[in-house]
Amino acid sequence: MSTASHTGPGVFDARPPEALTAVPVRHWGQRVSAVVLIGLLGLFVWTVASNKNIHWSIVGDYLFDGGILGGLVTTVELTLLAMAIGIALGVVVAVMRLSTNPVLKWVSLGFVWLFRGTPVLVQLIIWFNLAVIFPHIGPSFFQADTNVVITSFVAALLGLGLNEAAYMSEIVRAGILSVDPGQTEAAHALGMPRTLMMRRIVLPQAMRIIIPPTGNETITMLKTTSLVAVIAANDLLTRAQAIYSSNYAIIELLLVASFWYLLLTSVASVFQYFLERRFARGFTRHGTSGPGLAQRVLGNLRPGRVGGGGA
Repeated sequence: MSTASHTGPGVFDARPPEALTAVPVRHWGQRVSAVVLIGLLGLFVWTVASNKNIHWSIVGDYLFDGGILGGLVTTVELTLLAMAIGIALGVVVAVMRLSTNPVLKWVSLGFVWLFRGTPVLVQLIIWFNLAVIFPHIGPSFFQADTNVVITSFVAALLGLGLNEAAYMSEIVRAGILSVDPGQTEAAHALGMPRTLMMRRIVLPQAMRIIIPPTGNETITMLKTTSLVAVIAANDLLTRAQAIYSSNYAIIELLLVASFWYLLLTSVASVFQYFLERRFARGFTRHGTSGPGLAQRVLGNLRPGRVGGGGA
């Protein structure tokens, strides 16, 4: 399309304007930094791979060892079951927190304050040693030995699940509060019960907000399960420790455990990416949300709440 330009009184030039040549700015600093970082990364990989103090043959021998794979199964079971407990209980606590009933509201506040305010490692040890203060559990007419009921696996499940419920309740509460209040007002006007309104209207819309942090919590849980090694719950790290306590190949067995943790984290990141895409349809362009798959995988390899207060 040609444009007219004014060249004098009453005279217009109908020639099209000259095309502009865009010259990109050369960011030499970024290029030099990239080369330096690649060089340092390559040097680090070469130093580790060629280190004679690391016996890579041992790493290969134990990578698919039966004991390691058994611990891997336990780690996956703990992650899935603890997240199931955390999500289910977290939804209940979040709804209680938003209730107009002051008793329900303060009970939920106390739950979050207690389990989010103390380290998960401390909680695991308390559950494992519950028999010290409660030798028997259950009603007076049917009591069971606490050590029989609260095994190391059950103690790990209680510690991880209840701690996760405190965090998930805040995530779910944020998702519920993100829903337009007009939606709930319309449901109330139609005479819809509160439980039905939460199940049919509020929670489905809140999932777009709830899913991303829940995926991150699941990935963090995969790494947090390593803490159950202190109560010998037969997870991946516990099995690795049991093996290197006999052959003294400490670094090699820790590398084996790290490989499986990284693999599980990467697989979970892929599932999280596609799950986010599904729930983000209609809200973002091309049905995608946030960074790409590669960025999501790398981003989820960040340190979790392991060992931290309130984790």
